[in-house]
Amino acid sequence: MNDATDLTAHPWFFCGIGGSGMLPLALILKGHGAEIGGSDRSRDQGHGAEKFGWLESLGFRLFPQDGSGVISERQTLVASAAVEDTVPEVVRARELGCPRMSRAQLLATLFNAAPFGVAIGGTSGKSTVTGMTGWIMTAAGRDPTIMNGAVMKNFVAPDAPFASARVGAGDAFVSEVDESDGSIALYQPKVAVLGNVSLDHKSLEELRDLFGDFLARADVSAINLDDAETAALAHRARALVTFGITSPDAQIGAHDIVEGPTSLFATILDQRDGTAHDLRLKVPGRHNLYNALAAIAAASAAGVAVADAVAALGSFEGLARRFDIVGTSPSGITVIDDFGHNPDKVSATLATLKAHPGRVIAFFQPHGYGPLRQMGAELAQVLATQLEPNDVTILCDPAYFGGTVDRSEGSERIVRLIESHGGKAEYIPARADCGKRIAELARPGDRVVIMGARDDTLTVFAREVLAALP
Repeated sequence: MNDATDLTAHPWFFCGIGGSGMLPLALILKGHGAEIGGSDRSRDQGHGAEKFGWLESLGFRLFPQDGSGVISERQTLVASAAVEDTVPEVVRARELGCPRMSRAQLLATLFNAAPFGVAIGGTSGKSTVTGMTGWIMTAAGRDPTIMNGAVMKNFVAPDAPFASARVGAGDAFVSEVDESDGSIALYQPKVAVLGNVSLDHKSLEELRDLFGDFLARADVSAINLDDAETAALAHRARALVTFGITSPDAQIGAHDIVEGPTSLFATILDQRDGTAHDLRLKVPGRHNLYNALAAIAAASAAGVAVADAVAALGSFEGLARRFDIVGTSPSGITVIDDFGHNPDKVSATLATLKAHPGRVIAFFQPHGYGPLRQMGAELAQVLATQLEPNDVTILCDPAYFGGTVDRSEGSERIVRLIESHGGKAEYIPARADCGKRIAELARPGDRVVIMGARDDTLTVFAREVLAALP
């Protein structure tokens, strides 16, 4: 990254510093020498002691979320756009006249300051593609800075247990970029990656405009020709590296695919020069092959040889909460922790599970009442049609972090929709009671998948479920 003096010349305060979007930004700024304080509601509630203790060991100053950490008009307050004006830090910052930035504004500022930005976009798979691309660039000696919304296992170390960011000295900055809040419009990438376009937080019409403009701003775009919506935006790109499995026009493709329960093998064909390369992934599922192709195409657009990219992916360890196998009980029941929260992500996870024999118990915690209203019907159809008659889905109430959101209709509606499609589902409001029900239902050979987003305690819940199984 180039000169970050302007960003490190004054102190920062992060409201919600432990969040998946905030933490890596705080780590990157700290890595460049900035003075950083922060607060987090989870810390005040007694959650995440390991994470917050680690941050304090790195020199972050942490405070209760009561406004006491905002003490100077020189501090810039970083708070998500969703943080309400009544939060004490926001109130105090306004009283002092502190500048305020959203998470997306800060990330875009850091990203656009780097000489060579690689932006990973798309409705699903962004975090995995970011991790894969960052790992390829690291293996290639590019020493990139990486911003991710998930912990990258390859970079986890005793002194970095929550490695959702990497601070490098090279010119490359690899980051996932978010379309859900429209902030993808802020980025000026050298390389833009687009894996898929589907319904999530915005209408397809809005997404086509956002992603099309995203491609048009980049020097080179890596796009998935197998995704019809993405392929339809190809004309917006200045220059292209294309990938796919079924499209005959894809420059980088895959064949001879062999899927295992926890791995995947394929031959990668670069049609630009006719070369073939053996890919061995330690992460399973056809969706991860698409993620790998996206990362190979991104790296190629950034000047890394395809052979080197494929070789690097052989040692890619995956991300936390992305089909993360927590363990197997003494009687042979496996528990998987997964970030699946929209129809595409849940579909990919279930397809990976159902590619191999065994009953599935799918637990799902919706990541909010608003998103559940937006995509509940599609989600219910996925859960009903991709699972078999002896499988079961269990839903608890959506995650709720306070505020004025309409909570009149939640998970019970999804259960009704699943049943109307012929699926089997149960609504149990409290998550702890869902854990007890899973323990009652589970039998040897079952796979239990814990799905949901925006809630770090789901990983703790997955471990608790495993511990309660015979």
